[in-house]
Amino acid sequence: MLAIFLKTLPFFAIIALGYAAGRTKFFSEEATAYLTKFVFYFALSAMIFRFAANLSLAEVWDTRLVMGYLWATAFVYGIATFVGFMRKLDVPTAAIEAQCAVIGNIGFLGIPMLTLLLGEAAVGPIMMMLAVDLIIFSSLIVILITGSRDGRMSFDAIKMVGLGLVKNPMIVAMSLGLLVSGLSLPIPTPVNEFLALLGGAATPGALFAIGASLASKSAERLEVAGWLTFCKLVLHPAFIAFAALVLFPVDAYTASVMIAASALPVAGNVYMLAQHYGVAPQRVSAAILVSTAISIVTVSLVIAWVSTL
Repeated sequence: MLAIFLKTLPFFAIIALGYAAGRTKFFSEEATAYLTKFVFYFALSAMIFRFAANLSLAEVWDTRLVMGYLWATAFVYGIATFVGFMRKLDVPTAAIEAQCAVIGNIGFLGIPMLTLLLGEAAVGPIMMMLAVDLIIFSSLIVILITGSRDGRMSFDAIKMVGLGLVKNPMIVAMSLGLLVSGLSLPIPTPVNEFLALLGGAATPGALFAIGASLASKSAERLEVAGWLTFCKLVLHPAFIAFAALVLFPVDAYTASVMIAASALPVAGNVYMLAQHYGVAPQRVSAAILVSTAISIVTVSLVIAWVSTL
């Protein structure tokens, strides 16, 4: 456990450094926004494209993985939604809380950290989980919020979902990379080195950006944040473990990657959605802050456990 903790500590130390830079105003919110944009559109996209271009679709696609991840995530999503309705929340707020309960920071934290800790072979399962999050659950939250407000599912909402997927740089990078791999197109050495150099900035840049963005988050409604943190850091990986090991069994390595990735804290893009639609941004902010702080310990525990599989 101590050895694993010491391996994960540098990642969280960079997050803490970004947090300190944000709290002291050395790194302004505007600077954080631009760093996040650089990582999202350039560095992380370069990393994902390079990984995908060196994988075949057969290496990435795993029906059992997709079914297991989708089942477990939907189950926890349903639990969080049910609890929200029991607390008399409206549909948009219950949907936002459910999103917090299952959508982890796979893009900014999972890909950089888990590929280094578990090996580059982890990128295939991680990309499939990320694709399910982006295509299924990111679309679902938009449909639920816009549908509940309009009283029906409009063409504009469907168009918004479609454009959101097409414009998402992670989906574009993943798709283009797999296309290059599928067509067996050679990547010239200078291009490969360019992608490696640019993609190398994704890990420190993403971690620093996570920390700096946390500096602007508030810790209000801690009881709700605690419940959502429990869902994300405990319930989600527990149901993923059941799905990957029992219900839709996959090989031990894939299961370990799925469980580790599902144990990551609440993703920052949930806050962006909450802020964009004006749905409970404060509680999402608190959930991100609390889950990230607690995950310093829980992620190490989960990785130590899956390493024994």
